[in-house]
Amino acid sequence: MSEEQEDGAYYLQQVTITEESEGDYQYEEIPADDDISIPEGDESLENIVKTIEQRNEDLKAAAEENDLVLVQPVCQRGEVIDDFLRNFLIKMGMMKTLDCFQIEWYEMLQKGLLKLQNVGFVPDVYAQNQLLENEVKNLKKDLENCKIATNTAVETLVKLRKERDFHRMHHKRVAQEKNKLINDIKRLKKHYESFEPTLSKIKEKYNTAIKQKMLTSLEKDRALVQVSGLQATLRAIECGWNLPGAMTSAGNKGHNECKKDGPSQRALAEARALAEAKEDKHHCDPPDDSTKQLDSEFPVDTRVNPYLAQMKGSPSNLLRSGGCKLTKTLKVHELAVSCLALHPRKQILVTGSDERLWKMWSIPNGDIIMTGEGHGDWLSGCCFHPSGNMLATTSGDKTVKIWDFAKVECAFTFTGHLHAVWGCSWHSCGDFIASCSMDNTVKIWDINSKRCRQTLRGHVDSVNSVEFLPFSNTLLTSAADKTISLWDARTGLCAQTFFGHLHSCNDATFNLKVNWWSWPATMGL
Repeated sequence: MSEEQEDGAYYLQQVTITEESEGDYQYEEIPADDDISIPEGDESLENIVKTIEQRNEDLKAAAEENDLVLVQPVCQRGEVIDDFLRNFLIKMGMMKTLDCFQIEWYEMLQKGLLKLQNVGFVPDVYAQNQLLENEVKNLKKDLENCKIATNTAVETLVKLRKERDFHRMHHKRVAQEKNKLINDIKRLKKHYESFEPTLSKIKEKYNTAIKQKMLTSLEKDRALVQVSGLQATLRAIECGWNLPGAMTSAGNKGHNECKKDGPSQRALAEARALAEAKEDKHHCDPPDDSTKQLDSEFPVDTRVNPYLAQMKGSPSNLLRSGGCKLTKTLKVHELAVSCLALHPRKQILVTGSDERLWKMWSIPNGDIIMTGEGHGDWLSGCCFHPSGNMLATTSGDKTVKIWDFAKVECAFTFTGHLHAVWGCSWHSCGDFIASCSMDNTVKIWDINSKRCRQTLRGHVDSVNSVEFLPFSNTLLTSAADKTISLWDARTGLCAQTFFGHLHSCNDATFNLKVNWWSWPATMGL
């Protein structure tokens, strides 16, 4: 046994294992430290102590090496001088100088005149100063930006404070004005309440004056008729002629002959013309120019409603619930039927349509009699003349047309409304016709003089319907301003306005069972 073996040292032998001999190789077992056999004797004890001390030294050396690896800092390589110069020149934009430096540097390297050992590195302090200088520049830029932002914020704050103060002052001023207005309104209410009794008294006086004025107007009309009759009789007596009873009593027709049909303005005009002609024959004074005027005179409201006795009877069985039934349906127009009217004496019906024409039919057969065409827009209303010889139609073309059945043509057209005309109504004497329009007015037209005699203004919205009280000069209107009004056609004044509807009033008519001669003591709608 060699000395190495005697000392107890063991060595591992490196063996190359091939793939072919891998399966046949026999591994040797290495005994554990605990199984190491310790020979007896003093020499073996000394060897064991040496082995343990050597192991402890090896462990200490390994630990020291690990501590050195962990504690040793990572060295940072400094910047080479040539790289520093290149970076400096690039930073300063000195590209020509950089080209010269590069050429001369590489020529000296090729010739061996430049030794890299002597070049060295840029001192760390200088490099650090460069870095610090860059940081200072960036910080200065940030500081300037912060100053700008701070100044902007200060200006905005000052501006907002000024606006806040301004709005506070404005709010205080508005509050003061509001309180002042509230106090003024309270004072005005108290002041108005003190005037309410006076206003109510004035209103009562006004209504009384209007009623008295209308009564006076009626008495005036009666007196004028009587005076005109007396004047005609006086002129005839002066000329030595005795006029027939029909002519001398022209002023009293309202009481005698015309109780059934009402006063005829044309008969009165003929009587005057006949008296004037006889005066001319006997060299009497020439008539005045006023007698040649074509304007008709409104009849006097002195007659009783002739339909009153008929309407006071018991209602017909047909008017009871379920007493009426459909007998026939007529298709009279291609477009919507907007209005219709019945003939006052014959079984004739007139219909108006959006086709801009009207048609006359015989009922109940439904045979067409006549067609009228001439309006420039849809028809809105139609009404027969009291005699039944003429027809009045209204249209959206702002006109009222009078059709003469004898001449089978449009006799004349009334123009004057500013908007569409909704409807019309004849006076019982046949000399006047009233029309209502979207222009908030009602116009009364004279058939003889062919002009507008009165324009009734008072409604504040479209007037939707108009109707003459039979045998009277009273007009009834309904309008979109939610009111119904009564008018005097002679003066154009509103006698009474009825309030209470919540929406537009589209139509209104009279109750013929009421004796309207007793108006204004009795009224009924």
